[in-house]
Amino acid sequence: MNLALELLLLLVTILYSYVEALVSLFTPRRRKSVAGEVVLVTGAGHGIGRLTAHEFAKRRSKLGLWDINKVLVEETAAECRKHGATVHAFVVDCSNRQEIYNSVNQVKKEVGDMTILVNNAGMIYPVDLLSTTDKEITKTFEVNILGHFWITKALLPSMMKRNYGHIVTVASVCGHVVIPYFIPYCSSKFDALGFHRALTEELAVLGKTDIKTLCLCPVFVNTGFTKNPSTGFLPERALAAINRVQDVQFESVVGHKTKMK
Repeated sequence: MNLALELLLLLVTILYSYVEALVSLFTPRRRKSVAGEVVLVTGAGHGIGRLTAHEFAKRRSKLGLWDINKVLVEETAAECRKHGATVHAFVVDCSNRQEIYNSVNQVKKEVGDMTILVNNAGMIYPVDLLSTTDKEITKTFEVNILGHFWITKALLPSMMKRNYGHIVTVASVCGHVVIPYFIPYCSSKFDALGFHRALTEELAVLGKTDIKTLCLCPVFVNTGFTKNPSTGFLPERALAAINRVQDVQFESVVGHKTKMK
């Protein structure tokens, strides 16, 4: 192929990309209906997980809810049932691989094959690195990223068999930028973002184009992990930022978009 033809092809490709972008900008994106979908939400006892469960319940999804706290996850389940949803609550430690695998089998028996997975469970210790214990560092990575691997590995085969499903990775803006006093958390969220991107590419290469992926990157959300933080752990600027609570926009989940808030 000569140089002139290559340049022409490049110009056509660029022009097409601009036209496609303009059409997407002014054409409303069709929302995905989640009615009847079987959804697993981890970390559903509070924060983003609880709000996400509520929104799926409102949209007539069938829910499997996981959390390490029995009282909180059952509270979420009871609230979701008020919306008329079918809800099953499970007490699961998302840092324990074998417990995850056992719980996935239990969920499949009681709820059915999951069509939507929301990897939301997370752990955070807002303290400087030298004051963070080895156990806390290990726990952060076990919950925030390794748990994503184990849960996805357990649920992906049924999605791949039907070439249908949706995997949501709840990461953080800390997967893009870093914050002092959050070194293990930031590192784990960079991992979560990489997991999402690599999984997306692998599914595309395997031709599983109807298994959708999404990475949600919130900023500061009142999840309870950093409730009433003290200046002994965080600098005043970080303290003020954490106290500025932002609402979770569920539309970023059901609209197939990666959204930073």
